[in-house]
Amino acid sequence: MPVDVLSHRRLRGVRSADVRRRARQLLRLLGEGRAELTISLVEDREMQRLNAAYRGKDQPTDVLAFAMREGKRAAGDETVLGDVVLSLDTAKRQAESRGHTVDEEVTTLLIHGVLHLLGYDHERSPAEARRMKRKERELGASLRG
Repeated sequence: MPVDVLSHRRLRGVRSADVRRRARQLLRLLGEGRAELTISLVEDREMQRLNAAYRGKDQPTDVLAFAMREGKRAAGDETVLGDVVLSLDTAKRQAESRGHTVDEEVTTLLIHGVLHLLGYDHERSPAEARRMKRKERELGASLRG
């Protein structure tokens, strides 16, 4: 399962190899062990640019997910799941405010982003938000346990 981690921003406590390993574990837990995934670790400035371009929101966010399994598909791309972009600056602030490590926050954001790639959408309805939150807790416990 090809998992690429592109590190455009470095941050103490976050190692690309650990992110890659956790992503592979996460994909196996989700029954997506053959899926191809790209994870980009960026700074707030890049995240703000992407958020403005793709969501019309001119501010940084913590995670963006770009699913490749939506719409018309090309033959042979069945294993391509998509891209998850994480802002390490936002992850650091959120970790500090929530009282846990940046690494733990990055794991939480990775889970959230991958679930979006698989069709979960907390903005669709309150019921879907609860379903996604339950799945996030379940996966987080499995990855940390």
